[in-house]
Amino acid sequence: QVQLVESGGGLVQAGGSLRLSCAASGSVANIKVMGWYRQAPGKQRELVATISNGGTTKYVDSVKGRFGISRDTAKNTVDLQMDSLKAEDTAVYYCNVRSFLSYDYWGQGTQVTVSS
Repeated sequence: QVQLVESGGGLVQAGGSLRLSCAASGSVANIKVMGWYRQAPGKQRELVATISNGGTTKYVDSVKGRFGISRDTAKNTVDLQMDSLKAEDTAVYYCNVRSFLSYDYWGQGTQVTVSS
């Protein structure tokens, strides 16, 4: 089992920045990929960004050039720096961990609201 605790999020004006952080505990040796997903009202949950143990990153096209994902493997944390935020970035953001057995663990979610 992996437990995830998120922090960050909140209300920001369009063009502003926010930083999300997620700390993993428990069976962290089983972690293969860490990342962030989001779900806006009435929409399906979508991948925002992921980072592998080797540091390979992946982003959804809509955030490329604006968001940056980073990971501290020693501390088992993953951060998402979000710049140039847009109203369409408004969503609940979820920290995700995928294990080597392809099992997904999720954080409780943190609300990000961007006012236009």
